[in-house]
Amino acid sequence: MELRLNRVAVYRVRRGQSLADIARAFGVTARLLAAVNHLTKEPEEGEVLVLPPSGDRYVVRGGESRALLCGSPERFEACNGTRALYPGQEIII
Repeated sequence: MELRLNRVAVYRVRRGQSLADIARAFGVTARLLAAVNHLTKEPEEGEVLVLPPSGDRYVVRGGESRALLCGSPERFEACNGTRALYPGQEIII
């Protein structure tokens, strides 16, 4: 039996980087990155952030639902760190 350990991906914030910059670089939404790291403000230089698993980015169109986009409302919330869904929103599917 092979034992595999899952490594948590982390990132150290550099000078001048915003949450949006970091999220874009790693293919996640800023809202999800903030939720995973319990952030209420922009991260500071040197702060270590946990990176959530990335997925495919998608821009929501009118009439789409959380279940349609991610299979279930619960999975949508887990992938995006929010229950909100509105046209033009960038999400992870």
